[in-house]
This record gives sequence, C-alpha cells and structure tokens, in this order.
Amino acid sequence: MTTLPHTLALPRTLVNRILAQAQQQPDTETCGLLGARNGEATHYYPVKNIAADPATRFEMDPQQQIDVMKTLREHDEQLLAVVHSHPHSPPVPSAADMEEFGYADAYYLIVSLNVKGVLEMRAYKLMEGSMQCIDLLYEQSDPA
Repeated sequence: MTTLPHTLALPRTLVNRILAQAQQQPDTETCGLLGARNGEATHYYPVKNIAADPATRFEMDPQQQIDVMKTLREHDEQLLAVVHSHPHSPPVPSAADMEEFGYADAYYLIVSLNVKGVLEMRAYKLMEGSMQCIDLLYEQSDPA
C-alpha cells in the first residue's frame, strides 16, 4: 500500500474544470475521477450522476466509471481521487459518502456551492478508519 502525503497538489487548470462542472449543474451532485501519473494529477474525467436523488446523493454511472478506469490504464495513469460536489451543504463527507466510499487508496475531493458566489473544495483521505482533511495546494503549472 502506498503512503500518501498529507498535502495534495492540483494544477489550477484541473481545479477549474472540477469547479466549472459543479457550477454548470448547481442543483446536482456532480462527480468524476481524477487521474494521476507518478502521483501528479493529470486529467479530470467527469462521470454522470445516476442517483435517484442527484440533488443530495451521487452514484456514478457504472459504465462510464468502468470506461474511465480503462482510460486510466491505457494512459498509464492511476486513480488519484474521487470527486463530487455538494450543492447545498459544506464540503464535508456525509455519512452516506463515507459508507459508500470504495477506493481506500484514493483521495476524496468535495466541492461545495453552499455559499452564493463562493466555491470551496476540500480533500480527504481515509486514514485509521476515518476521513481526515488533507491540505490542498493549487499549482499554476499545467498537468503533463
């Protein structure tokens, strides 16, 4: 098992793509997967939310999720993070988020649209049985 650092660095271009997706669907929990190469974030892959109540839950479309995982392998990338938004609540994992989180080695990014005109994103990592908040660093450089 790889030990991950307590700081996650993301290129500003990928952060902007994640935030734009959330802004374009402000009443839906948007979701996607973040790929990396050698531990550095390279691509953001949006995935359709097929939850019965997408305003309060997210469930990734299984076929799209499989397709993204194949794409990651084809591009020699690894899964870095699971991403989703909270349209009307803070960027904190809900009980359902923690119960359904299926990638123990990945980070968990949550975007909040809870405050009008303000977007907030936080990163979490499952450590010692609970989700721990991880520092986010936004880099100006583009991904490789």
